[in-house]
Amino acid sequence: MSKFSIVIPIYNEEKNIPTLIKEISDIKEIKNFYELIFVNDCSTDKSLQLLNDFKNNENIKIINNTSNLGQSYSINKGILQSRHEIIITMYGDLQNDPNDIPRIYNLYKDKYEYKLIAGIRSKRKDSFAKKLASKIANFVRMIYLKDSCKDTGCSLKIFEKKIFLNF
Repeated sequence: MSKFSIVIPIYNEEKNIPTLIKEISDIKEIKNFYELIFVNDCSTDKSLQLLNDFKNNENIKIINNTSNLGQSYSINKGILQSRHEIIITMYGDLQNDPNDIPRIYNLYKDKYEYKLIAGIRSKRKDSFAKKLASKIANFVRMIYLKDSCKDTGCSLKIFEKKIFLNF
């Protein structure tokens, strides 16, 4: 297994951070192969305090935005500061199961022709309005691009750092 970076933007996720870190650290298949990068997007809750409890862990890097700059900016910032060429992204809201990390990694390494693999949120915890808007947007995008990707908004993705940065 090659080493990889997991980039997770955080905004007011104090309830999820301990669970997320525990679930990722409990995955035996990836132990010693990853760095975990949290990008705190100027949370107003205790997210940064909780993250700072882990700052002495050599596998965890904490980046703190000085103002709220959004998920996309935070992901980009985390990728720019990552050590490894393979990047996995996910959000800190627990809508993705960390146990899918080895599955998506193995699929990525087994299928070299794929440069990006994305998950699909099967148990979304969003409001009906947000789910409906997402379904409509994905439907329009599928028609326009003539593809079959059902959920481009899923944050669980794996890709090469250099390709991402070229975009």
